[in-house]
Amino acid sequence: MNIEEFRAHCISKPGVTEGFPFDNNTLVFKVMGKMFALLDVDEFESFNVKCNPDLALEFRSQYDGVKPGYHMNKKHWNTVSPMSDVPEDLLYEFIDHSYNLVVNSLTRKAQAELKNL
Repeated sequence: MNIEEFRAHCISKPGVTEGFPFDNNTLVFKVMGKMFALLDVDEFESFNVKCNPDLALEFRSQYDGVKPGYHMNKKHWNTVSPMSDVPEDLLYEFIDHSYNLVVNSLTRKAQAELKNL
């Protein structure tokens, strides 16, 4: 997976916006205003995604390329290296899982708005 593929996968999802709220290097993807993925656009060596805490621990123990979220809540975020032992299809699943976690945490009103997009 390269940075263009990562970005295309993220923005293909309903309700997703992208921006640079922190600095000029950190591209953040949000669904309905809630962050679900971020990466450094200058050095696409890793990306951060939300993860169920139990799954986060499982993935960290299985793959060298999955670490606790860098500069994030280590319980709920993983930092994933796309150039590691993590299979490419699993990289896409990490993005999908993160997106779905955020969507499921939205209010009913926000979820209804999202369905109408």
